[in-house]
Amino acid sequence: MKKGKLIVFSAPSGSGKTTIVRHLLGREDLNLEFSISAASREPRGEEVNGKDYYFISTEEFKKHIKGEDFLEWEEVYRDNFYGTLKSEIERIWALGKNVIFDIDVAGGLRIKHKFPEQTLAVFVKPPSIDELKIRLKKRSTESEDKINMRIAKASVELATAPQFDKIIKNYDLDTAKEEAYQLVKAFVNTDSTN
Repeated sequence: MKKGKLIVFSAPSGSGKTTIVRHLLGREDLNLEFSISAASREPRGEEVNGKDYYFISTEEFKKHIKGEDFLEWEEVYRDNFYGTLKSEIERIWALGKNVIFDIDVAGGLRIKHKFPEQTLAVFVKPPSIDELKIRLKKRSTESEDKINMRIAKASVELATAPQFDKIIKNYDLDTAKEEAYQLVKAFVNTDSTN
């Protein structure tokens, strides 16, 4: 099986990475397929199992950890796990496509370290922490406590930005989407060791 490229988009919650990833998935010339992460939480809003995430129980998640079934995983908050199943990457590569991730900072860096030559790791930087808080509140999907936890985590995540291959500053969404498209297009069209 030919291995494709891995494109990682990471950022604090509310930075716009999901919107950018959705935009890139709509560009057929990039030959991308979305890596669906596993999550041990309940679906939020309109989220669909098998499309947005694979929603599995905490117990099942821990079984997968013991079985070393994950490419990367993290306990983001207590008993709140996220991870990428190895089978998900194999599924996408079997389709002959490149894998695109919308993933937290720690997971994104783990993938980059495991596959340094075939991974493009992009950090999406928000205009400011204050703007991030406004965006999270507009979502209306989480409590004030959860938003405050995300903001505290964002400060730590912002410090990791220099470890990524590229940083996109999302001050203007259309500009950020175009910058992301150009970066990914150049990356998928270069030859790398597979």
